[in-house]
Amino acid sequence: MRCSRSARPLPLSALPAARLREVLGVMTDIDDTLTRDGAIEPVALGALQALAAAQVPVIAITGRPLGWSQPYAAAWPVAAIVAENGGVALLRQGGRIVTEFAQAAALRERNAQRLREVAAQVLRQVPGARLARDSDGRATDIAVDHAEFAHLAPAAIAQVVALMQAAGMQATVSSIHVNGWFGEHDKWSAACWMVQRLFGRALAPETGRWLYVGDSTNDQPLFERFALAVGVANLMHFAAELQVWPAYITRAERGAGFAEVAQALLAARG
Repeated sequence: MRCSRSARPLPLSALPAARLREVLGVMTDIDDTLTRDGAIEPVALGALQALAAAQVPVIAITGRPLGWSQPYAAAWPVAAIVAENGGVALLRQGGRIVTEFAQAAALRERNAQRLREVAAQVLRQVPGARLARDSDGRATDIAVDHAEFAHLAPAAIAQVVALMQAAGMQATVSSIHVNGWFGEHDKWSAACWMVQRLFGRALAPETGRWLYVGDSTNDQPLFERFALAVGVANLMHFAAELQVWPAYITRAERGAGFAEVAQALLAARG
């Protein structure tokens, strides 16, 4: 089910408690939704801990790489982190973290050379383009920094996206990076994968019972899919670029906004 929304979101306080009581779990972006300047905000970590204590599962879905995500999958009380926009998952299993990929090893190996070629092309053709500092930890995609440690103008970001797409890649723009990869996986397929993998359930019929939290333009595919999609307040920084809005928005930005969502959910559950 898709929720076509072009109107601005309602405040989170307008979300009925009865709807929140039906929620099966939470899915969330990471950068600038849980974090500030690349580190989780204490209030967001506290919210994750409170949700875990209440047995509300949280699945994080991010464009960050496998290597970057590994320590957080172990340290944070989440059911899973899906990294590289659905390319690879880190799951809790028997007290340890296991890694699973969306693509078979042979396909990943074939794609690796193509990824390197596109990365080199972007660096040659887009003035000022730099690969993200976390690139060494990437297994299934490439990322170009546009707002974390480097700055790219909107025209340069558009050029990066166009080069990736011309090479046959999927490309998305997060609050910090332009990500590109070969394959059909994305944040929506990642969400479906994890609900089936962890709980043996089909997500598509239950999108009204999962709450998704995000902050940027690359969250629009999930804003469109989830009836209970929530943007943290810094989503408004991208207002001019959004075509699909979440249903609700928090008062606070980043980790404090995520904590606002957790508090509303837990209060509704009693």
